[in-house]
Amino acid sequence: MPILLETTISCPYCNHKMNIKMSETSIHFIHECNNCKKILRPLEGSCCIFCSYGNTTCPSSQKILEG
Repeated sequence: MPILLETTISCPYCNHKMNIKMSETSIHFIHECNNCKKILRPLEGSCCIFCSYGNTTCPSSQKILEG
């Protein structure tokens, strides 16, 4: 199964949707919402913002699940 490299993040503060291309080699720990300018950080137990707020988990998590 191919690793998906695009996700849509939903801001938990204003519900703004942002399409983001993920890197296979780095993890994203913070992201500023394009709409409300709040800083998104991973939820407790998540490795990154993609796993916390995205509709697709990060490439590292996808590889683990594929396993």
